Amino acid sequence: MEAAAAAAGVQLGTSKPQIATQAEMSEARLPLPYRDQCAHLLIPLNKCRVAEYYLPWKCEPERHAYEKCQYELVMERMIQMQKIREAQEAKSKGAATIGVPLIPSTAKLS
Repeated sequence: MEAAAAAAGVQLGTSKPQIATQAEMSEARLPLPYRDQCAHLLIPLNKCRVAEYYLPWKCEPERHAYEKCQYELVMERMIQMQKIREAQEAKSKGAATIGVPLIPSTAKLS
């Protein structure tokens, strides 16, 4: 995957900076899979959830901010993957046209 990304000229990772520090995340007891670029929004969301007894309508602004951040990360990864696929397709098409074509371009294929 990384070799394909390097060949495609795509830089893996996200452009968003990591705002929450490792100490803050461990103090908030965030599970490891949730320690990403949106962790700085998850920490106050979890505090609000605990304070409001997990009532879903109480922490909507925090939840929407966190979900928007997660959505942007997913979209960024999807765009990166699309660029990698396009580069791989272009590379495979370029390699296929180097050899002798099996069907001449003058042949009628009807």
